[in-house]
Amino acid sequence: MTSGLHALDRHGDRDSTAGMLDFAVNVRGAAPPFVQAAIASTLDDLARYPTTDQTDHTTGIIADLHGRPTDEVMLLAGASDGFELLPKLGVAHAALVQPSFTEPELVLRAAGIPITQVIGRPDTPLADLAADIPDDADLVVVGNPTNPTSVLHSAESIDALRRPGRLVVVDEAFADLTLDPVTGAREPQSLADRRVDDVIVMRSVTKTFGLAGLRAGYLLAAPEVIERAAAGRRAWPLSTPALAALAACCGPDGQRFCSEQAELVAIERDHLLARLAEVGVIPCAPPAAPFVLVEMPGALAVRESLRGQGIAVRSCANFVGLSDDHLRLAVRPAAQVDRLATALDRAREEITVGSA
Repeated sequence: MTSGLHALDRHGDRDSTAGMLDFAVNVRGAAPPFVQAAIASTLDDLARYPTTDQTDHTTGIIADLHGRPTDEVMLLAGASDGFELLPKLGVAHAALVQPSFTEPELVLRAAGIPITQVIGRPDTPLADLAADIPDDADLVVVGNPTNPTSVLHSAESIDALRRPGRLVVVDEAFADLTLDPVTGAREPQSLADRRVDDVIVMRSVTKTFGLAGLRAGYLLAAPEVIERAAAGRRAWPLSTPALAALAACCGPDGQRFCSEQAELVAIERDHLLARLAEVGVIPCAPPAAPFVLVEMPGALAVRESLRGQGIAVRSCANFVGLSDDHLRLAVRPAAQVDRLATALDRAREEITVGSA
């Protein structure tokens, strides 16, 4: 039952198959019509290579969004594309704040770069982990909000990780769906608009805009960092449809859509938390992202029972610092959450009876 669940390269899509009610993958749903239209507008032009003008147009829209010059923007075929560029930065020792997204570790290990795992509980404040980061670590990677814990660190606590000679990489794949709980402002702890030479921000549009199959994102960094990361990079790293999608997502229509989705996620997440509480399941940490991390005895058996009921959830057995007893649940509409809660209650009851 656990075969393959502990592999670092296993992601949520492996837990779901066609026809299942999917709580395993953190993609919000189908791409909105205006993004689909932008993609469709490129289909008659697929015989041509992506042009410099198209790339510059998309880069300019992203730069305007974050108040940066264009030479601080690098377009990516998804955030994982950005992580693959990290070894080009001459890293000697990387520190990974865990639990977190597994791709950075895979890439850095493949490049032979020494890694220090900085492990805390899901609810451990980042400031409490800072002392565990070795002084000689010249690369620190942290998620914000962190996948799979759904914890949103303060911008101040991330800023405190900076040191001379060190680069701090912040994975903000889900930042566009975060809200300040008091003011309602979007992206309250994002560093995307901060122009500092030693911070790299990774961004993705695939989650919020339903574009996981297209692969589109970008990173924000100092020009010198981008120049090093781009050295020897392949020509045409993004397709024409991906360029069009990025431009649409980061333009005015896309940002309005993000704001609507962020508010909807907050409402749906509250319903998920309420229904989980009714069946005795409490999150491991207060969630800020479109997913929730939970822990329960026999979670792998619960996962299998849910599969039998047509529901997919994400095992977190392969995340550093977590165990077989952790599951990640995507935020979904209320009717789907109600079905999950009923199935979850049944699954846990079956397992309790079976072990008696």
